[in-house]
Amino acid sequence: MAAASDAAQLKAAREDIRELLNTTHCHPILVRLGWHDSGTYDKNINDWPERGGANGSLRFDVELKHGANAGLVNALKLMQPIKDKYPSITYADLFQLASATAIEEAGGPKIPMKYGRVDVTGPEQCPPEGKLPDAGPSAPADHLRLVFYRMGLDDKEIVALSGAHTLGRSRPERSGWGKPETKYTKNGPGAPGGQSWTAEWLKFDNSYFKEIKEKRDQDLLVLPTDAALFEDPAFKVYAEKYAADEEAFFKDYAEAHAKLSSLGAKFDPAE
Repeated sequence: MAAASDAAQLKAAREDIRELLNTTHCHPILVRLGWHDSGTYDKNINDWPERGGANGSLRFDVELKHGANAGLVNALKLMQPIKDKYPSITYADLFQLASATAIEEAGGPKIPMKYGRVDVTGPEQCPPEGKLPDAGPSAPADHLRLVFYRMGLDDKEIVALSGAHTLGRSRPERSGWGKPETKYTKNGPGAPGGQSWTAEWLKFDNSYFKEIKEKRDQDLLVLPTDAALFEDPAFKVYAEKYAADEEAFFKDYAEAHAKLSSLGAKFDPAE
């Protein structure tokens, strides 16, 4: 029996994704696409696909219309021609391949990925809305733990994964957060506007932690869930470490990203 995805097509698709990143600077939205497909996982549910996770369900309109997924239809539009070109790759694998490749191409660590995720077959298998984190809850640290612990992730992984906000911008018309534009975003690259967490928002490094710690620049975004990383005592241990040591951040981030990318997935072959 054939595996869920063809290895040669995965390798070829990765080159096409690299080309897409170089021409459209879509690193942030591809990272978000992978995360939002896998981040619906509930470790308390055993059955696939009811448990959510990295299963390609985000390709269906019913899930794309969830509030947390505003704007991700644009990521799907970027991915669909690659999916059409390489039909022997599952959507679940393609979304995670795109996310990991975007991190690496932005200067981030090599992610120890594995492939073979099986796709759900229809929109009735999409998870219910409300599984993804919210940017401005009343108790940000508690909210992050509620969502990420449900996925089986711990405090270290929460803080490391938050560091991916070193990439990208928040757009008020999508999320309700951030300024319409800043000196860092008014000229793009890509569509201008939004508010970034870092000055170089297409470069993956540890500047997110440095900027949140300093809070010196009014043009950079700090959400309540970002500020919580330095306010909560357990989170702060890791946030301080990553602000001081980029190598430590890259190591922990790569491991956490790989774990997130496999949450809830059914692999074929199983290994």
